Amino acid sequence: MNWKSFLLGAAVGLISGYAAKEIIYGRTNVSPEKVLEQVKRQFTKNGPINGSWIHMEAEPYEKQHIDYLVYKGGISKNNNGTTEQFEFIVDAQTGTLLDIRSLSNELVS
Repeated sequence: MNWKSFLLGAAVGLISGYAAKEIIYGRTNVSPEKVLEQVKRQFTKNGPINGSWIHMEAEPYEKQHIDYLVYKGGISKNNNGTTEQFEFIVDAQTGTLLDIRSLSNELVS
């Protein structure tokens, strides 16, 4: 038996096994704590924030006919004495911000 053939076969087997695992089980999600940290960092560029939250469980979400697994959360901040509230939606697999919506304008008195 040729050692080169054996090592080549073993390497191909390992790579194939890893690829199959990634396809079957999918990528792991970014932690919700890291997602919240990233969003807070972006919001603090425009002033300090008062509070924040994130739902710890990823949930299905569809945007423009594309399905995602997302984390939903919120940020509140003061702007000239008024509290502004925002809801954000982040792709759980990549950490990409998909949507931000101001809740302050939608609140009913």
